[in-house]
Amino acid sequence: MYRMKSFKKIMSPCKWSFVLLCMIVFTSCKSHKKAENNSSKEKTKKTNIVFILVDDLGYADVGFNGSTYFETPNLDALANESLVFDNAYMYPTCSPSRTAIFTGQQSFRTGVYGVPVLEKGTAEENIFSRWTVGKEFPIYAEPLAKNGYKSIHIGKWHIVGPYPKKELNSEWPIAQRLSQPDPGDFSWVKAHKTPEIQQYYPEGRGFIKNVGGTFRGDPALEEGGYHSERGGYWAPFENPFIEQKTTDSWLTDRLTDEAIEFMDVHKDEPFLINLDYYAVHKPIRSRSDELYAKYIGKEDSITGQGVSNNAKKKKEYTAYATMVESVDTNIQRIIKYLNDNNLRENTMIIVTSDNGYNGGQSRNNLLRGAKRDVYEGGIKVPMLVNWPAKIKPRRTDIPVSCLDVFPTMMDVSGTAHKGILDGNSLTDIFMQDTEIFKERPLFWHLPSMVSKHGTCSAIRKQNYKLIQFLKDGKLELYDLSKDSKEAHNLAAEKSEITSSLLKELVAWRVKNKVPLPPNSSLEF
Repeated sequence: MYRMKSFKKIMSPCKWSFVLLCMIVFTSCKSHKKAENNSSKEKTKKTNIVFILVDDLGYADVGFNGSTYFETPNLDALANESLVFDNAYMYPTCSPSRTAIFTGQQSFRTGVYGVPVLEKGTAEENIFSRWTVGKEFPIYAEPLAKNGYKSIHIGKWHIVGPYPKKELNSEWPIAQRLSQPDPGDFSWVKAHKTPEIQQYYPEGRGFIKNVGGTFRGDPALEEGGYHSERGGYWAPFENPFIEQKTTDSWLTDRLTDEAIEFMDVHKDEPFLINLDYYAVHKPIRSRSDELYAKYIGKEDSITGQGVSNNAKKKKEYTAYATMVESVDTNIQRIIKYLNDNNLRENTMIIVTSDNGYNGGQSRNNLLRGAKRDVYEGGIKVPMLVNWPAKIKPRRTDIPVSCLDVFPTMMDVSGTAHKGILDGNSLTDIFMQDTEIFKERPLFWHLPSMVSKHGTCSAIRKQNYKLIQFLKDGKLELYDLSKDSKEAHNLAAEKSEITSSLLKELVAWRVKNKVPLPPNSSLEF
């Protein structure tokens, strides 16, 4: 203050006014420059990605795909603003689906064919599945990290095995399926928190934080597992990768809390939220008495959802429905946060499931088969993509695959990736359907026995799906546009289509040196 007064004394009024004017102009220009920089930053900020994977959610377990039993008002509203895929496909079980989503590569490349602990039979009948995805297969969070994305993985991970060091050092193919520790056995935890094994966890694969991701495919780590009182869904959570909080109650709520907290910290940076809910996987636990009371009297006679004369089964269906609604409520919390913070316009949201519905918890009389099966009930899933102004909201019957997620993320984020990708970016059909996708074949190869129907390969092209069983070469052909229940095998009746699709399927196996189980009667 003293210096300013002294300065004033030696300046004439005219000169002092000139100095003040210069200071005002300088400050104004600086503020304008800062505003321009902020505006430019907003315009150039990379697109945020929210990827939500619900475990075991069936195609018809949501209202927007026709269910009158399950109540998913928030997902239904989101679907009205989204690109909804009527023919979205995964593998019949979670491990190969999640590996394909993360790596963008087919099962024959990664060796992850099924859930190891679900495999049946001998080494003669199987090519037993790997569990741990090696570092030679980059996952999408890795190139995104190099492109400046801040990423969090929340929930089910399942692309590392319980004993990865032993697994990766084994001579493949192995003679016996891989195993896992019993619930309540935490002897594996110490090793899994070392750098040697953490490289196969989210923090070693491009994510900066992992909440709840382990080798297990369900949350019931406590003693008793599925038969425990809490089932992993009610606190306290015994997952060693979930920090205990006094506010903990319901697992799905807690995982959503983590997503919102991460977005809040990183809302000024491009972010990836990889939210892999453990719900609605077993063990089934009712979310609340209120929701249970609502669903216990409900039924959908068309799909068979909620319909059972068996009291135990009815209870299971009812509790499952409360879990589905809980997921719906929590997804709306994500949407609300994005809206409230003006992030929605610059965020692509994908919601889907990792395989078809589990026949023990839900039903769908309109599709054949369930989880573990190569039939539609086991591989067809709900899927939507939402991105305001960048997607034309509609339903499309174009078949899409879990393999399309990785390239779509790369495209939307402007991220370069030179590795192998077996899918295609869905951005090409964000605004309208294209012939390329309509003509594109989808392939499955399942050489480990997780289903009663045994090992097989399959191809879907346009409306037809051909299944070839690997043991004896038996063929099944279905026109999915007319026979969603896959009740009429057209292999003999439509021999030309059968021959054409079989030729393409075999050529795909030959080109890619796809392995067959030892007991297969096929040459290729």
